[in-house]
Amino acid sequence: MIECIGVSKMYGKSGVTAVDAIDLTVEPGKVWGFLGPNGAGKSSLIKMIVGLLQPTSGNIMVQGVDVQKNPLAVKKLIGYVPDGGVVYPGMTGMQFLNFIADMYEVSSMQRKDRIEKYADAFGFLQDLSRKVTSYSHGMSQKLAIIGALIHDPEVLILDEPQGGLDPKSNFILKEIMRNLCREGKTVFFSTHVLDIAEKLCDHVSIIKKGTIIADGTLDELRNSPGQEYASLEQLFLELTEDDE
Repeated sequence: MIECIGVSKMYGKSGVTAVDAIDLTVEPGKVWGFLGPNGAGKSSLIKMIVGLLQPTSGNIMVQGVDVQKNPLAVKKLIGYVPDGGVVYPGMTGMQFLNFIADMYEVSSMQRKDRIEKYADAFGFLQDLSRKVTSYSHGMSQKLAIIGALIHDPEVLILDEPQGGLDPKSNFILKEIMRNLCREGKTVFFSTHVLDIAEKLCDHVSIIKKGTIIADGTLDELRNSPGQEYASLEQLFLELTEDDE
């Protein structure tokens, strides 16, 4: 579970507000989509949840652990794929995964099983001996996803994870996310691909100008009081119209 309580983030001397007093509870066992226009505050909130940014005010809890008071304990609980999938170009794919596994103290047997499981699912096993510098963007993204899963996290957070992935890999990623939810884990991801969000998500939160403007199941959002929407796309475009 992820709990954001009155979370705000302001940047620079001018005090530009990226996130404005957000209250949000992301429940386990659901694929939770986080949508919003460019510059709405999605990545800022995600970076605060994973401990890469400090909130200006408010509190964030992950599995009941305070992110600001116990950042290392929270990082052990989280698997995180940043926008663009950050990997180390000087390593081979296998070296990178072993490095991540070492940081999380994953046993030799567990890492072997998980690397084989996920790399085989993504059709990536044969590429792990290659240097990351030779990878395409999509291959680097696959590696980043496997790295985020290697310690079997309780909470998986993905920021625009579909970037560069081919259709089959997108399908595999969706199945992985679904399976984690079936295990009672928390999956929170941002995306601009509304069709994927509509087909995959159990719950959606929409942010605009740093504020959550819609939050609920797809049925709840599409059948808002006094207004019915044919699709998530129509809902999103109408709610964020002046930002698009």
